[in-house]
Amino acid sequence: PAEVYTTFVRGAARGLYWEHLKVTVLQMIFGLAIGASLGFLFGVVISEFGRVGRLLFPYLVAIQSLPKVAVAPLVILWLGFGMESKIVLVALITFFPILINTLSGLSIVDAQRMDLMRVLKATRWQQFRFVRLPSAAPAIFAGLNIAAVLALTGAIVAEFVGAQRGLGVLLLQAQTNLDTAGMLVILVMLAIIGMCANVSVRLLERRVTYWVARREDGA
Repeated sequence: PAEVYTTFVRGAARGLYWEHLKVTVLQMIFGLAIGASLGFLFGVVISEFGRVGRLLFPYLVAIQSLPKVAVAPLVILWLGFGMESKIVLVALITFFPILINTLSGLSIVDAQRMDLMRVLKATRWQQFRFVRLPSAAPAIFAGLNIAAVLALTGAIVAEFVGAQRGLGVLLLQAQTNLDTAGMLVILVMLAIIGMCANVSVRLLERRVTYWVARREDGA
């Protein structure tokens, strides 16, 4: 631990980590935002429009079945070694957990609530907004929690395949130089980033799904 700390202090004094840290975190955030948005959108479309869902879902499963490590060189060949290719790979990795959890959440709706909405002559949009979406919110956030961890993994794997900056690049350099302390510094930083992402998603979940928190506190 003392050697790891000394290595971190030495690297921080030289400004070694911050630029790479910023690149990895930005790739993670942007990729997660795109993947989560598309996963939620496709989940809603597939759930609400059954015929469209039956057409789209097999292709989405086929794309998800492709190993992302195998797809990464092709994406980097198309988009280059910049942040764009890493963001696309992170989006591909985080897309499916949100999609599946959105579909799962939207399929579990209290039938009595839906009957009440029909009695009140609610439109399809009102049924979705006031019943289906709130009921699905906990499942969607569960998928987002998984996706947040996968986003960090995807960013690092993409940097392994080909990148100019990022914590994955530093990790590979430390491995090449047999610098165990340097590798452990990067791993600790990645663990902290993952924990911060998890806490952020949980705080957002408590703020958005406030009725769930109140029900748990009441219980």
